[in-house]
Amino acid sequence: MAQKKLILGICNGFQALIKSGLLPYGEIRELDENDLTLFRNDSFHHISTAAITRVASTNSPWTQDFEGGELHEVLFSHGEGKLVGKNIEKFKHLAAFQYSDFNGNATYNGKFNPNNSSYAIEGMISENGLVLGKMGHSERYGTNLYKTKTIQKKQDIFKNGVNYFKRS
Repeated sequence: MAQKKLILGICNGFQALIKSGLLPYGEIRELDENDLTLFRNDSFHHISTAAITRVASTNSPWTQDFEGGELHEVLFSHGEGKLVGKNIEKFKHLAAFQYSDFNGNATYNGKFNPNNSSYAIEGMISENGLVLGKMGHSERYGTNLYKTKTIQKKQDIFKNGVNYFKRS
C-alpha cells in the first residue's frame, strides 16, 4: 500500500479482498463475525444478468474520471454477491458503486439489486481508494459479445486505472 499501487478484485476477487481484510480496512488482518462478507444471493441460486450501477464515489483512482451519480450498465454472474455484515453501517461511505434504478436512485429492489446487497453496494473502495472490489464484471465489454444484449453505458474502470499511472 505504501507504494501507491492499485488492487482490483472482481466477483470472486472482491470476495478475496473482503476475506483478507484489504476491504474495507486497506490491510490484511484477522476478521471476526462482525466483519463484512459476501453472502449467497437472496434467490439462493446463481444469477447471470445485467444491472445498472451508479457512481457513489469518485475518491479513488478507479473512479476518478467518472461523474458522481453517473450510471453504467454492468454484467453479473455469481451465486454469492450479497454484501452484508454487522458492522456495514460504518463502511457504507466506502461504496464506490451502487445498484440503482433507471433514475439513478440506489435501491434494494430486486429488479435492480439482483442480490439485495446492503446499502445497494455493488463495489467498495478502501479508505485510501487504492483498493477496489466489485461484483459486476467490468471486463465483459466488447463488440459483438452478446446476441441479445446491447450495453448502454460502459463502466471503464481500467481506463481510469491507466490514467492514474499516467498522472503519477
